[in-house]
Amino acid sequence: MAFSIPLSTMPPTVREFASYKVTIQGCSEKTVDQYLHDLRMFFRYMVCQRQGLEPTEENFEKAVLTGLDHAFMASITTSDIYEFFMYISNDRENRWCARARKLSAVKAFFKFLVHKKHLFEVDPSANIESPKRKQSLPKFLSIDESRALLDAVANDMDSAFRERDYCIVTLFLNCGMRLSELVGISLNDLDSELRSLRVIGKGSKERIVYLNDACRDAILAYMEIRRSPKYANVQTNALFISKQYKRISDKTVQWVVYKYLKLAGLDYKHYSTHKLRHTAATLMYQTGQVDIRVLKEILGHEQLNTTQIYTHVSNAGMESAINANPLANVAFKRRGRMKKLTVEVEKEE
Repeated sequence: MAFSIPLSTMPPTVREFASYKVTIQGCSEKTVDQYLHDLRMFFRYMVCQRQGLEPTEENFEKAVLTGLDHAFMASITTSDIYEFFMYISNDRENRWCARARKLSAVKAFFKFLVHKKHLFEVDPSANIESPKRKQSLPKFLSIDESRALLDAVANDMDSAFRERDYCIVTLFLNCGMRLSELVGISLNDLDSELRSLRVIGKGSKERIVYLNDACRDAILAYMEIRRSPKYANVQTNALFISKQYKRISDKTVQWVVYKYLKLAGLDYKHYSTHKLRHTAATLMYQTGQVDIRVLKEILGHEQLNTTQIYTHVSNAGMESAINANPLANVAFKRRGRMKKLTVEVEKEE
């Protein structure tokens, strides 16, 4: 297991937790790596609290976690956890999604200690509710903006990776896949007739993504390059290759998307690869009239309520619905000239 945080710098129980999540529960290393980042911050905060130090970056860096034993873990109370979340909310200005993710890590860790390791009888995090989710509509590109983005890639004749980048943007906009899913596609994940491809989603779960004509055309155009002598000695089976002849990285794809958003004049809206996923989902639901349960499977969501964020209706849709009312054309029959109507509102004393 290779994590960005060396396990040797973490407490023994955290090392066991990481191993359990990967080997027993089958979580992806990326997911567990994020758990480790969040738990490191939590325990650095706890060390500072126990030592009477301010929770500053300097003191965080000095905090040694390897010696945190069972007694230290047992001393952590629900109040300690609440104080940590007050800190990340007020001092670090973490939004609800970051707070929810950190709470998920803390809860998963203590659940492991109580129910799997049986070290304690009481879980101090058990009754802490997840931060209230901010209700906001997903940002997405319109159909015209999506076409402008595709045109920006297609017209970049100076790029040595034009076919690759066009294929990447096309898959995002048509299939709604996650960044990690796109980066992880290998050649053997493609159906021989290019009707579908396999992706590895969250929790290492496989699913089939079906391809439309636009995706097939984009893949075929790129495959002419991918199978050319230029890539004959590439050692990886990855579909998308970087200029270093390796599997393309998340950061490279993010840079590619931002580059063409800028060329299309859309960078000011702060779109990202995830916004392209939102775009695909929204266009499928609103314009393609895809059933919400089908959309759930397409996006690889675990729960239907995650998908329901895309059921927001556009202003144009609401206006159309009002105009579709069978009484919409029943007009008031005026007698003579229409007098100007005024409404006087009594002011409160």
